[in-house]
Amino acid sequence: WPAWVAPLIPLWVWGLSSLGALLLLLPKGVPLRVLGWPLLLLAVWPPQDPVPEGEVEIWQLDVGQGLSFILRTRDHAMLYDAGARVADFDLGERVVLPTLHKLGIRRLDLMLLSHADNDHAGGALAVQRGIPVSQVRSGEPEALPAALQSASCDSGLSWHWNGARFTLWQWTGAADGNQASCVLLVEAGGERLLLTGDIDVHAERALLGSPLAVRIHWLQAPHHGSRTSSSMALLRRLTPKAVLISRGQGNAFGHPHPQVVARYRQLGMVIHDSAEQGALKLRLGTFGQPESLRQQRRFWRDWPAMP
Repeated sequence: WPAWVAPLIPLWVWGLSSLGALLLLLPKGVPLRVLGWPLLLLAVWPPQDPVPEGEVEIWQLDVGQGLSFILRTRDHAMLYDAGARVADFDLGERVVLPTLHKLGIRRLDLMLLSHADNDHAGGALAVQRGIPVSQVRSGEPEALPAALQSASCDSGLSWHWNGARFTLWQWTGAADGNQASCVLLVEAGGERLLLTGDIDVHAERALLGSPLAVRIHWLQAPHHGSRTSSSMALLRRLTPKAVLISRGQGNAFGHPHPQVVARYRQLGMVIHDSAEQGALKLRLGTFGQPESLRQQRRFWRDWPAMP
């Protein structure tokens, strides 16, 4: 049996559950003591705050040198990439799946694997084993395990979930897996996010001639900030306000490359780096600031250093 993962508990639920525990500790015969049980059980099965209509909740997970995004609307949820599997350590099992459970997501309408590289698709089988997945798509369906039964990217496919629009694109002239990455544009309330997988400058040039070459607000750094991606032509056309970099601390590839970081800064883009900030939460459609989980106050972070 898989380990049970408690869902996220809102502060008001903690308050009611604490009240329930207090009531149960009172002597027998005290009026309303029996109400302690339902109040306490709120901590086990808390109500979830729904995503408002027309917005998309975005999570960039901290999967080290890999990529994984959870996208959730009021009634739907999808996963873009699933992190890596290295020997017996599976980030799909250790990070992605527990996060889905923590968020109260019981099924995925779509698991979109940009391409078949291990750092993007290695954890997909573990996710599929741990949660119902209605559909799997990929930029390299033929290179994935047969058990995933993946469909193709279907460039140009577009759909709406709760007032948000999702559009796929793939370069038909791709010569390798990175170039074949399935790109996803997400639009909510006039705010846009582009997820690019591992496309390089050649695929970026083709993207500039597609319907996805529009002004965006958030850009997932192509290929983790590799020197062969994030061309100035792409950045000037899309004019993103911020870039999301998913990478491992001190990775052997040197991601993100200093020249790429310099381009981001030259254009005034705000850089959000998973190696520095950990997992990141963004509510697309509100034009708000992302929330870094490592910036949340915790006693083990605030504890004073020993002399």
